Amino acid sequence: MRMGVLLNLCWVVAVVLFSSVVALAEEGKLARFHHEDMKGCVACHQEGDAELFRKATSTACVECHKSKGVRTDLTQALQQLEAAILKAKPLKRAEGQGPGMSVSIYYDKSRIGAEPNEMVAVPAGKFIRGTDYRLPDEGPQHEMVLPAFLIDRYEVTNLQYKKFIDATSRRSPDHFVNRTFPAGKADHPVTAVSWFDAKEYCEWAGKRLPDDMEWEKAARGSDGRVFPWGGEFSIDKANTPVRWAALGLKGDTTPVGAFEGGKSPFGLYDMTGNVWEWTSSWYQPYPGNKRITENYGERYKVLKGGSWWDCSFYKCGISAPLFNRSFFHPRTKNESFGFRCASDK
Repeated sequence: MRMGVLLNLCWVVAVVLFSSVVALAEEGKLARFHHEDMKGCVACHQEGDAELFRKATSTACVECHKSKGVRTDLTQALQQLEAAILKAKPLKRAEGQGPGMSVSIYYDKSRIGAEPNEMVAVPAGKFIRGTDYRLPDEGPQHEMVLPAFLIDRYEVTNLQYKKFIDATSRRSPDHFVNRTFPAGKADHPVTAVSWFDAKEYCEWAGKRLPDDMEWEKAARGSDGRVFPWGGEFSIDKANTPVRWAALGLKGDTTPVGAFEGGKSPFGLYDMTGNVWEWTSSWYQPYPGNKRITENYGERYKVLKGGSWWDCSFYKCGISAPLFNRSFFHPRTKNESFGFRCASDK
């Protein structure tokens, strides 16, 4: 009975939306949108499973959402569709979670689990660090040799961090309520953690924070690429402010590992975007760097990788390139800072 109601609701919304889209297309506002695209939207928003983010970040979806004259109507219609789906078929509860939330933002259960992340081996050898072509603290570009090490495949998640605070009685992050994370966010990266929180978690898990050199090698590989996937930016491959702006939606974290096409050469996820990641390194000048600033020294810790949040207010430039680095006092916490752990091989 519920399935029949669900299908009827879905197709009613689909027909209404399709009629509106056809009218707009006839006016030349959305010539590329057609009936098969509509079926794709409905199928995507019915699923609510682990494949959703890989589909929802496709170029077709972005083009659809950013098209003038249709974005608002489309977003509202899909929200109505999601509400109907949730009313007819609530998402399953995941460990440590309340009822599921919007299927366009959250997974209905944990894929990663509560145990510390699996680790990836990064072999000993050379890599290219920094750049000569952008911000003054990012260069000069130079080659380094590092010993082999291990690093987490994923950013540490809310569910994993909850297991840590439950075991240690450490204070929970500000967005946790009654010492648990928001519903539907088991696999989202934990945020609002200080450098000290990150360090303590890694040590509790039998690991440590990576330094900024290890982090950059794990992200860039040995060929000095700009992004984990290569040399050209793509909104389809990472959770960045550019992607949210193109979709016309408010930004947020996404579940770790959601962007299959954005993996680094060593198979690490979310090395660009999602959350900035704390490293063990102090904010120091690179060898040969001539910039004079009071910020260098042993006062601030380096974060790498950029996040979902648009930091243009701070004039930091696009944060997605892997040579980018940010620096904050180690006690700083905010909703775009997270971490992953490393270990000696």
